[in-house]
Amino acid sequence: MERCGWAGNDPIYHAYHDTEWGVPEYDSRALWEKLILDGFQAGLSWITILKKRDNFRKAFAGFDPDVIAGWGEAEVRRLLGDPGIVRHRGKIEATIGNAQAWQRIEAAQGFDRFLWDYVGGVPIQNRFTSLAEVPAETPLSKQISKDLKKAGFRFCGPTIVYAFMQAVGMVNDHLVTCPCHEKVKAIQGR
Repeated sequence: MERCGWAGNDPIYHAYHDTEWGVPEYDSRALWEKLILDGFQAGLSWITILKKRDNFRKAFAGFDPDVIAGWGEAEVRRLLGDPGIVRHRGKIEATIGNAQAWQRIEAAQGFDRFLWDYVGGVPIQNRFTSLAEVPAETPLSKQISKDLKKAGFRFCGPTIVYAFMQAVGMVNDHLVTCPCHEKVKAIQGR
């Protein structure tokens, strides 16, 4: 058995694949962080974001949405000058708006519940045998994307949402030939 082919040969990718990707995440703040990072990844490679993740965490106050929700133009300018992150005004401004949207959802029902209710609280177990079978988006990722946008989120299209669902374990897309498939499958719900 060998790990999923997308993990390539980079040790950073291997560590991420083997210990994080696909493992169910139920913490509201951690879910928000992963969605934001997936939004920053749009148009770039995921390895770029992984290599900058610690810088992102420092620049964005540990991805505390309650802090970020109160930011304004001064923080946007500071972040645009930070070479340790992806400096994209639209994505930075979206992060502030997404923090405010997170607060509303968190107060109403919990961001974790909002997301996990789409799959009944239990990861969808796919059984793909090749990367060619893995979709870029699904009807469910389209619905979640639509609902997130309705709630005020940006940079959360269906492809970003599906990548997010894979990352946070809402779907188990480790190939059946990967040793992580069974390991992740054994984690059933909260």
